[in-house]
Amino acid sequence: MENNGKSDRELDLLRDEIDRADRELIDLLARRREVVTRIAALKTARGLPVYAPDREEVMLRARRREAAERGVHPELIEDILRRIMRDSYRAEGEHGYRRAAPEAWPVVLVGGAGGMGRLFARHFTASGHPVRILDRDDWSRADELLDGAGLVLVGVPIAVTLDVLDDLRGRLPAGAVLADITSVKVAPLARMLEIHDGPVVGLHPMFGHSAPSLAKQVFAHCPGRDAAACSWLLDQLRIWGAFPVTVEPAVHDRLMGAIQAQRHFATFVYGLHLMEEQTDLDEVLALSSPIYRLELGMIGRLFAQAPDLYADIIFGSEVGRDLARRYHRLFARMLDIYESGDRAAFLADFARVKDWLGPLADVFLAESDALLDQARDRLDIRAAGATRRRGDP
Repeated sequence: MENNGKSDRELDLLRDEIDRADRELIDLLARRREVVTRIAALKTARGLPVYAPDREEVMLRARRREAAERGVHPELIEDILRRIMRDSYRAEGEHGYRRAAPEAWPVVLVGGAGGMGRLFARHFTASGHPVRILDRDDWSRADELLDGAGLVLVGVPIAVTLDVLDDLRGRLPAGAVLADITSVKVAPLARMLEIHDGPVVGLHPMFGHSAPSLAKQVFAHCPGRDAAACSWLLDQLRIWGAFPVTVEPAVHDRLMGAIQAQRHFATFVYGLHLMEEQTDLDEVLALSSPIYRLELGMIGRLFAQAPDLYADIIFGSEVGRDLARRYHRLFARMLDIYESGDRAAFLADFARVKDWLGPLADVFLAESDALLDQARDRLDIRAAGATRRRGDP
C-alpha cells in the first residue's frame, strides 16, 4: 500500500507539472493573439492580405526544423501551428480590412438575408462599404436601395436566379459591377450580360456560409465584361485572404457537376440507403473506424443543412445528372464483377485507378491521415454510440 501511495503521489506531482505547462501554453497563446491584433492593424493600414502563403510556408518550415532539433515531432508542431493560425486569421478579420475600391461605394446584396449574404455583409462592412440588403420583401424599395450602388451582388437560390436578374433589368446604375455567387455560371452570366451594359463578373464561393473567415477559401471567377472595372472586387477577395480561380463558365459548370451535384446526390442516396436498411447508428458508431466515421460525418453534414440548398444544386445541374447516370451504369457493371467473384477484374480496375491518380494518391493518403488524427483526437469512445440515445444534436 505504501508503494502504491508513493506512486500515486509521484503521479499526481507529475500531473500537476503538466497542468502548469498547459497553463503556460495558454498564456503564450494569449500573448501571441495580442501580437496578431497588432499585425492585423498594420495589415489593414498597409492594405496587405490576411493570408500570406510565402510567410506561412517559411515559418512552418523553420518551426518544423526547430521542433526536430528539440525532440518534438515536426508533424505535431505543424498541426498545432495550423490550428493557431486558423484562429489568427479569424482574429485579424475582427479588426477590419483595407478597402480595395477607390470609393466607399454602397454594396447591395440581393438575397442578403441568407447565411451567405450575412457573411458578405460582415466582410464588406469591415472593409468600409455601406451594405444594403435587397431581399424578397424589399422589392417595393428596390430603386431606392440600388441607387448609387457600386456593386450589386446576387445570391439567391438557383431556381429563381434568372427571374431575379430579370427584375433588376433597367434598375442598375450604369457603372455598378453586377456579380452573382450562384453555383452554376453559364445561364446566370449570360443573363447578367443581357440585362446590364456595365461591368459584369460571375463568382462562386467554394465554401459554405459557416466559414469562420475567408482566409484560404477559393472563389471560382468567371469573367464577364469590363475586367478592369471588376478588378477591385477580386482585389478585395484577396485582401480577405481568398483565392479567385479564373475559369470559363462552361468549364465551371462541367466541373461542378462532379464536385457538387453528382457527389451530393451520391451522398444523399447513401444516407437514404442507410435509413432504408434500418441501420442501427449506435451500433455502427460503436465499432466505426475513424475513416468510416468521417464518411458518416459527410452524410450527417448534408442532412443537417437546408434541403432546398442541395435540391437546387443537384437538380440545377444537367451535367450532374449525366454523371449520375454514368455512375449508375458503372456501379451496375462493378456489381456484376462483385457478384461473380471476379477478383482479378477488381484488382485490374484498382490498378488502373491507382495509376491514373499517380502521385496524388500519396498526397491524398497523407491528407486523410491528418484528418483521421483529428477525428481520433475529438472522439470520445464512451460517448460514440450514445449520441442518439441522449437525443443530443
